[in-house]
Amino acid sequence: MAMLDYIRKMTLAGAGLAIMTTEKIQELMDELVKKGEMTEKEAREAVNEFLEKSKQARKDLEEKMEQTLTGLLNRMNIPTRKEFEDMKERLARLEKKGKSKV
Repeated sequence: MAMLDYIRKMTLAGAGLAIMTTEKIQELMDELVKKGEMTEKEAREAVNEFLEKSKQARKDLEEKMEQTLTGLLNRMNIPTRKEFEDMKERLARLEKKGKSKV
C-alpha cells in the first residue's frame, strides 16, 4: 500500500471515523507498521490523531442533534428541559410568594 493509498483510505475513513473503534484503528496501524509503510512512532501519532478527530466528530454530531431537536421542539411549541425547569422554578417562587400573603 503506497502512502497515497494510505492517505486516501484515511480520508475516506474520516466519514466513518466517529464510529470506528480504537481496536480497528490500531489494527490498521499495526498492519501498516508490519508492512513497513510507517514506523511505530508514526502509527502511535496517527492513532492519537484519529482518536482526537473521532472525539471531535462525536461532539459535533451531538451538538448538531441537540440543535436539530431544540429547533423541532420550538417549532412544535414544546418547551425544552431548560425552559421547563425555569417554569417550575418560577411557579415555585410564585406559589411561595402567594402563600406568604395569605
